[in-house]
Amino acid sequence: MKLKKGDTVQIIAGKEAGSQGVIIEVRPKDNKVVVEGRNIAKRHTKARQNQKADIIEKPMPMDASNVMLVVKGKPTRVGYKVNADGTKVRIAKKTGEEV
Repeated sequence: MKLKKGDTVQIIAGKEAGSQGVIIEVRPKDNKVVVEGRNIAKRHTKARQNQKADIIEKPMPMDASNVMLVVKGKPTRVGYKVNADGTKVRIAKKTGEEV
C-alpha cells in the first residue's frame, strides 16, 4: 500500500468527495484507510456498570482507491523510486519529488 499513517489525502469518490484529511489508520490487508473527521458513522453504546448509554461518532474505514495523496496542496498519484544507495522512496507522480 502506497499510503501511510499521517499522510494528508483528498477524498476523490463518495459523499465526502473533495474534502481533505489526515490518515489515522491504515489497513493493508483490507486495502482500507481511516481518515480523521471523514466518513463519520454513529454507533450506539450499551450502558455498563460505570458508564451510561451513549451515541458515539467515529470515523469508518474507506477504500484506499477513493483517496489521493496531497503534495503541495494538489492531489497526486504515488510511485516508487530506488535511489543509488538502494533505498526505496515514494515519489509524487505529478512533480517527481520525494514524499
